[in-house]
Amino acid sequence: MTVTLPCVQADSFLTLHYRLSGPAGDVINTFGGKPATLSLGTGELSPAVEACLLGLEEGTRTTFELPAGAAFGERNPEMQQWLARKVLTQMGDPLETYRVGDVVQFPTPDGQGQFAGVVLQLRGDTPAKQAVLFDFNHPLAGQPVTFEAQLIGIL
Repeated sequence: MTVTLPCVQADSFLTLHYRLSGPAGDVINTFGGKPATLSLGTGELSPAVEACLLGLEEGTRTTFELPAGAAFGERNPEMQQWLARKVLTQMGDPLETYRVGDVVQFPTPDGQGQFAGVVLQLRGDTPAKQAVLFDFNHPLAGQPVTFEAQLIGIL
């Protein structure tokens, strides 16, 4: 009797270890820690990364090399935006300090999720006049990406 292992489908629920890295190193790496659980088709992974998983059997460990821009699109200059300190205060902690390189979480407009921006630049001589330039592009946008996955469970 042949045992058929489950394969990843477009709507699969997965338990897996995975690593996403670019030229500067890992952005996400669950190996050595708790595995991730996610549903395909819900936006938790980019469509290009999800496509790499389709058809793989449970237990598979593999690595994919995606060319620059394929995994998370090209960098979009319109995704860099200045936010006034008063807007940041309304959205969160009024005593928050920002430094170049900080990753800041923001609520989605519907309040159901979050998105992140990286602080690129600060201007203004007082906190009341301060503005912060955020980059809302994915950290791996426009870069080649290595995607490594170990499929632990498929539902």
